[in-house]
Amino acid sequence: MSWTIVAAVFLATAGLLVLGVLACRLWLDVRALAREVDAASRALASAAGELSGQPLGVRDEAAQPVEERV
Repeated sequence: MSWTIVAAVFLATAGLLVLGVLACRLWLDVRALAREVDAASRALASAAGELSGQPLGVRDEAAQPVEERV
Protein backbone atom coordinates (compact mmCIF):
# COMPACT_ATOMS: atom_id res chain seq x y z
CA MET A 1 0.00 0.00 0.00
CA SER A 2 1.39 3.34 -0.95
CA TRP A 3 2.13 5.89 1.75
CA THR A 4 0.08 8.54 -0.12
CA ILE A 5 -3.06 6.45 0.17
CA VAL A 6 -2.45 5.94 3.89
CA ALA A 7 -1.85 9.67 4.35
CA ALA A 8 -5.01 10.56 2.41
CA VAL A 9 -7.12 8.17 4.51
CA PHE A 10 -5.56 9.49 7.72
CA LEU A 11 -6.22 13.11 6.76
CA ALA A 12 -9.79 12.35 5.72
CA THR A 13 -10.42 10.54 9.01
CA ALA A 14 -8.90 13.39 11.01
CA GLY A 15 -11.00 15.90 9.07
CA LEU A 16 -14.20 13.99 9.75
CA LEU A 17 -13.36 13.76 13.44
CA VAL A 18 -12.76 17.52 13.60
CA LEU A 19 -16.05 18.18 11.81
CA GLY A 20 -17.84 15.86 14.24
CA VAL A 21 -16.40 17.69 17.25
CA LEU A 22 -17.35 21.05 15.77
CA ALA A 23 -20.88 19.79 15.06
CA CYS A 24 -21.23 18.67 18.69
CA ARG A 25 -20.01 22.04 19.97
CA LEU A 26 -22.41 23.84 17.63
CA TRP A 27 -25.32 21.71 18.85
CA LEU A 28 -24.47 22.48 22.47
CA ASP A 29 -24.20 26.22 21.74
CA VAL A 30 -27.51 26.26 19.88
CA ARG A 31 -29.18 24.39 22.74
CA ALA A 32 -27.82 26.89 25.28
CA LEU A 33 -28.91 29.80 23.08
CA ALA A 34 -32.40 28.32 22.78
CA ARG A 35 -32.65 28.13 26.57
CA GLU A 36 -31.57 31.75 26.90
CA VAL A 37 -34.07 32.91 24.28
CA ASP A 38 -36.82 30.92 26.00
CA ALA A 39 -36.00 32.46 29.38
CA ALA A 40 -35.88 35.96 27.89
CA SER A 41 -39.20 35.55 26.08
CA ARG A 42 -40.86 34.22 29.23
CA ALA A 43 -39.51 37.15 31.24
CA LEU A 44 -40.72 39.58 28.58
CA ALA A 45 -44.18 38.00 28.52
CA SER A 46 -44.32 38.10 32.30
CA ALA A 47 -43.34 41.77 32.36
CA ALA A 48 -45.96 42.57 29.72
CA GLY A 49 -48.56 40.75 31.82
CA GLU A 50 -47.56 42.73 34.89
CA LEU A 51 -47.79 46.00 32.98
CA SER A 52 -51.27 45.23 31.73
CA GLY A 53 -52.34 44.08 35.19
CA GLN A 54 -53.64 40.76 33.95
CA PRO A 55 -52.19 37.28 34.29
CA LEU A 56 -50.88 35.58 31.17
CA GLY A 57 -53.37 33.80 28.99
CA VAL A 58 -56.35 36.00 29.91
CA ARG A 59 -57.80 38.14 27.15
CA ASP A 60 -59.41 41.50 27.79
CA GLU A 61 -62.73 40.13 26.59
CA ALA A 62 -62.61 37.13 28.92
CA ALA A 63 -61.63 39.27 31.90
CA GLN A 64 -64.85 41.28 31.76
CA PRO A 65 -68.09 39.96 33.24
CA VAL A 66 -70.60 38.56 30.77
CA GLU A 67 -73.04 41.47 31.24
CA GLU A 68 -70.46 44.03 30.12
CA ARG A 69 -69.45 42.07 27.01
CA VAL A 70 -72.91 42.18 25.44
